[in-house]
Amino acid sequence: MKFVGIIPARYASTRFPGKPLADILGKPMIQRVYERASEVLDTVVVATDDQRIYDVVVQFGGRVVMTSDNHKTGTDRCYEALTKLPETYDVVINIQGDEPFIAIDQIEALKNCFVSDQIQLATLVKPFDKNTSFEELENQNTPKVVLSQTGEAICFSRSVIPYLRGVEKSQWAAAHTYYKHIGIYAYRTDILAQITKMTQTPLEQAESLEQLRWLENGLHIHVAITLSDNHSIDTPEDLQRVVALMK
Repeated sequence: MKFVGIIPARYASTRFPGKPLADILGKPMIQRVYERASEVLDTVVVATDDQRIYDVVVQFGGRVVMTSDNHKTGTDRCYEALTKLPETYDVVINIQGDEPFIAIDQIEALKNCFVSDQIQLATLVKPFDKNTSFEELENQNTPKVVLSQTGEAICFSRSVIPYLRGVEKSQWAAAHTYYKHIGIYAYRTDILAQITKMTQTPLEQAESLEQLRWLENGLHIHVAITLSDNHSIDTPEDLQRVVALMK
């Protein structure tokens, strides 16, 4: 199968403007993401709507596609980039541009999902530690996922799901295996094209989670479990923390 990794990267960000170009020990963040993904994927492309990001990717020798500035999601930006590539691919892996140290085994896990022709979409989850506090568990910025017995996502929510009736909330993480969503996706190219034609759905609008639109439209999202840590960068403070870890 032919895989392509696409990294959506936009300059505008409410909490961290210019984030893809933030310096991380001598390299812009987008370059670190690109190089990391290139360790496991033969083809990696940055999809951006900003000339500054475009120029930086060209400067470090990366492959980049200019896309519209009207996209509401990274998924839509990935699809436009795909349509502008001269080659054809079987699967697109949407790699977050704010994870410069994404674990290689996470990308491999997504690739391995597609050994079955039945897989339409795939994503990753990580079990919460059994010592996780309820305050951390209910953090709305960490979407939770409920899985089926066959390894598919049943639902995503910013709320804590499932609700443990009769159990003290301080004991929820110890009493049940909760999964946090890791926001990296892989799609068969025909499914990606289908997704971009879907209108927003009630659950998606309620939770502001685009993957709920896919479920509401009857698609099946296969889930792979990872134990690797992620270090996403959403704010300048996150950047300082990650640089400190590197040092």
